[in-house]
Amino acid sequence: MEEDIKVVIFDCDGVMFDSSSANIAYYNAILKHFGKEPLTPKQFEYVHMHTVYAALCYLFDNETDRKAALSYSANMSYEEFIKYMEMEPNLTTLLDWLRPEMKTAVATNRSTTIGRVLTEHNIEKYFDLVVSALDVENPKPAPDMLIKIIDHFNITPKQTIYIGDSQLDEEAANAAGVPLIAYKNQSLSADYHINGFMEVQEILDGRTSKHRL
Repeated sequence: MEEDIKVVIFDCDGVMFDSSSANIAYYNAILKHFGKEPLTPKQFEYVHMHTVYAALCYLFDNETDRKAALSYSANMSYEEFIKYMEMEPNLTTLLDWLRPEMKTAVATNRSTTIGRVLTEHNIEKYFDLVVSALDVENPKPAPDMLIKIIDHFNITPKQTIYIGDSQLDEEAANAAGVPLIAYKNQSLSADYHINGFMEVQEILDGRTSKHRL
């Protein structure tokens, strides 16, 4: 028998927001500063999923350049790039529907920028817990973030569900034993696949003894 869902966990980039334009602008600004060419499609695919640290290590394979890029990014404000982020349709509608009966959380490989992103888009009030790459020893694809959320709410892995869009999300969910809703990515091995947030309501209606806990 399936357990009732008590906590819904959201990834940030690619799920709550289409942040492609923002991340391209951000990394291209760093590359330009160091006289490098703009991101290739392959490079973007990598940096879009990983932490800033991992992304810059990937983009700058020379140790001296890598240290300089990491130092530069540490003093670089992300605020000017937030305006390029586009909130996915019906996100706030779903969050309004979920709360307060269900708990909500964020698990993201973002680090210092996630708080500002949520605040700028006026959705920080919707989340009971936000876990970033700074809050765990190992970022995704490790399961640390999801385990931290499970422990925080004192629930079982099957009492939560994670909405993600990348291979890293799939690996983290599998390692934590958490059911995965794949957002706009049919290539992922997931418990459910959706193309919009209103479909989450249908999934949760089928997974809970009441429409809302």
